[in-house]
Amino acid sequence: MCLGGAWCANSEERVHWFELDARRETEFTGVITQGRDSLNDDYVISYYLAFSNDSREWTTIHDGYADWLFFGNSDIDTPVMNQLAEPVVARYIRIIPQNWNGSLCMRVEFLGCPLPGEPQKTQNEVTPVDYLEFKHHSYSEMVTLMKSVNDECPNITRIYSLGRSANGLEIMAMVISGNPTEHEIGEPEFRFTAGLHGNEAMGREMILLLMQYLCKEYKDRNPRAQQLVDGIRIHLVPSLNPDGHEKAFEGSELSGWTTGHFTQDGFDIFQNFPDLNSILWDAEDKGMVPKLTPNHHVPIPENFETNSSIAVETRAIISWMQSHPFVLGANFQGGETIVAYPYDSLRLNKPSGEGHGDPEDEPQVVADESLFRWLAVSYASTHLSMVQNLHGSCQGDTPSGGHGIVNRAKWKPITGSMNDFSYLHTNCFELSIFLGCDKFPHQSELAQEWEKNREAMIIFMEQVHRGIRGIVKDQQGNAIANATVSVEGINHDVTTAPTGDYWRLLNPGEYRVTARAEGFSSVTKVCVVGYQSGATACSFNLAKSNWDRIKQVGHVVGNNVYSPNTHISAERKRRLRIARLRLLRQQRLMKLRSMTTTATTTTTTTTLPPTTTTIPTTPKSTTPWYDSWLIETGQSSTPGGFTDSILDYNYDYKIDDY
Repeated sequence: MCLGGAWCANSEERVHWFELDARRETEFTGVITQGRDSLNDDYVISYYLAFSNDSREWTTIHDGYADWLFFGNSDIDTPVMNQLAEPVVARYIRIIPQNWNGSLCMRVEFLGCPLPGEPQKTQNEVTPVDYLEFKHHSYSEMVTLMKSVNDECPNITRIYSLGRSANGLEIMAMVISGNPTEHEIGEPEFRFTAGLHGNEAMGREMILLLMQYLCKEYKDRNPRAQQLVDGIRIHLVPSLNPDGHEKAFEGSELSGWTTGHFTQDGFDIFQNFPDLNSILWDAEDKGMVPKLTPNHHVPIPENFETNSSIAVETRAIISWMQSHPFVLGANFQGGETIVAYPYDSLRLNKPSGEGHGDPEDEPQVVADESLFRWLAVSYASTHLSMVQNLHGSCQGDTPSGGHGIVNRAKWKPITGSMNDFSYLHTNCFELSIFLGCDKFPHQSELAQEWEKNREAMIIFMEQVHRGIRGIVKDQQGNAIANATVSVEGINHDVTTAPTGDYWRLLNPGEYRVTARAEGFSSVTKVCVVGYQSGATACSFNLAKSNWDRIKQVGHVVGNNVYSPNTHISAERKRRLRIARLRLLRQQRLMKLRSMTTTATTTTTTTTLPPTTTTIPTTPKSTTPWYDSWLIETGQSSTPGGFTDSILDYNYDYKIDDY
């Protein structure tokens, strides 16, 4: 940011730099720095210099032993020049402050000579928008525009349908990618959706404009557009509620506040999803998470298929969510100017007892709250006006703290939201972006709204590369689908796609990451997420475990109980049956001998003089053939053992058969 004629770092950021794009290769020879005129004497004392040709890979000036530390200012007024020992040819130069006085602020001048060549576009340069169509589109006009974009960029676009609305209209979607027809291993999938409420038109128009923009800029070789399209599989759905869209469009900006808000059948799609929050929270109360109940991919209740309170549009969206390995997404809504993040459903924490304040008044915190907050800030802070409203709400009642973001459960809690369902049932992190107070602005305002949201949409899409990514394979190199990837300290896991690849959005830091899959031994790694752009590669190779073989053994060692459902051979079953029969008969024999001994003792006492004759009640201890076998299979032998010569029984099976 620029304060008092100088660059000042954002106080909330932990890593700071000041970057210049010369727009062409330049021979840099030096840097001049100066402090900022302020009461706090703000100036940079020392810094590093780094150079790049693509703004992704950076090289810091090095003296052969360590990064070269340049000494800057000692007051706010005196300019200090540092000349480079040798000129450096690059397009980008970056100052990385190390020490400063007061606030981190500086003025800077770069010395160098541009080399011959055509100037390149800067990443954040606003492209002329004369090719964009700023108007409200009916459903048929929307479909026509999508087809025209597909015709203009057939190599990077594809149109498909999520399903049909209650009135039979197709829920149209466009995928934009270097390979739009299929998922590529290692490429994350992203989604922007709008029109959950048909009367909230701005989101629909922003998505239609984004389609045109990406197509045109990609064809014009805009480096940033090319990075987006080639590095992400982008799904854009401008109208999830086409019936409501049609109804609201008939009256356009003169429509009532709720005209077209609901589906043809009267459902509010956004809060029409199965309530998975209660299922997870109940399991947490019982101590079942994550040992017995997973903390992710919570299953949909069994009555979902027959539940008449689920809209056909909602069912189509759920099927779509399950069909693609989405990593990040946002739905555009209207009526406010703010970004809302999960949880959307309200559940107050349990009371912690007297004298501990009121933590029970705080809503349940999502496991990835810090990440969700960052994702929300990435959009709100880049939007040209969202954080300027101190109230953060058109009604002035949103507790945003002036940052343009809010936790939905603290604001206007709802049950069964699309965002909560996405987080708990899929790998996708979903947020709601409220684009403005006017749900159906006049089309003369659309150009200005596009400029407010264009950069924010691009920045938000780029966040899909934040965190770690990788592939989970077995030792033969085969991909393992549906493997679980856990991050220590975050009670929410993700799973691998059918192609074995995964993405785990994380803020910068060091994490212990574990990959697990049925039939394999788990593997744990330490994965470091840095501040530079791009996800950290963190792949796993899992070895087969012995568990499958163990499960085939016909016993459960821990309980010492034979289970008839275990998978053992027929011969071992026959041997075990013989042993059990022998054991039961031996127990009956001992019971009979005990009764006989008691009767004899009583008779002797009443009819004969006392004697010292003793009748042993326990046979001599032996170890028959089946005793050690029972121990092997988990069946404990009776103390003392049994003899084979006590009595001859007519067994169903003969020992000689073996």
